[in-house]
Amino acid sequence: MIDQLFHDMEQQCDTTKVAKETSYYFSVDEARKTVFLSADGCRVVDGKATETADCVCKTSYTFLTRIWHEGYVPGVKDFLSGSIKSNNPAALQDLLKACGKI
Repeated sequence: MIDQLFHDMEQQCDTTKVAKETSYYFSVDEARKTVFLSADGCRVVDGKATETADCVCKTSYTFLTRIWHEGYVPGVKDFLSGSIKSNNPAALQDLLKACGKI
């Protein structure tokens, strides 16, 4: 299921909306994924494929599914409660915009 979500991410990203190349490292329950987003495309790699991702995101599969499939946009409350953690929430929003989620 998590693999399908990230596969969809690769397919749905509109790279014309990408301002700069950005790397994302996701820790979703037991799954680890690295996403590379640039004007050339969106590529997902299993595991940690970069030492210094521009954006690190830790959340549960349930919460990520809520964002991806239900259109939920995480707010300050979600970050403060720990439902989702990120060192760069603005970059996370850029990814969601490129994928048509916000």
